[in-house]
Amino acid sequence: MAKNLVLYFSVYGTAKKTAEEIARQTGADLVEIEPVIPYDSNRDNYNALAAYAKKEHDENMRPEIKNEISIAEYDNIFIGYPMWWYTFPMIIYTLFDKYDFSGKTIIPFNTHMGSGDGGTYRTIRELAPKATVLEGLPMEMSDAERGNPQKIEKWLSNIGF
Repeated sequence: MAKNLVLYFSVYGTAKKTAEEIARQTGADLVEIEPVIPYDSNRDNYNALAAYAKKEHDENMRPEIKNEISIAEYDNIFIGYPMWWYTFPMIIYTLFDKYDFSGKTIIPFNTHMGSGDGGTYRTIRELAPKATVLEGLPMEMSDAERGNPQKIEKWLSNIGF
């Protein structure tokens, strides 16, 4: 039987809610991608976070991942993140730089405020060319904040879970 993992990065908790619901519905293990230097999770400081995220992107930075993540035992790996500047946060690039997803099935999901997946699913295919990448789930922020188990259930069913 295939073993499933839900890996996610979340600052404000919306990608986390989606990740938790995916893990609940699939019986997958759940692991947060934790940065060495935490991001400010206070929404009152959103503009500062957005400016820093843009700096990371513009300077092609690779924030370090604090926790050691073991993917060897998993067949299917859901990878979730919020959209930052129309792409995924730079720590997701760190994830693909650090870990070899060859032979794995990657199932991306993301939260957004109108940008869909912003082309990130295609980028994942480029970063992990020896992995199979299934259709992802772009979850609008308000849906993600509500959890939206029905939308997740329908998506999982459509991709064979």
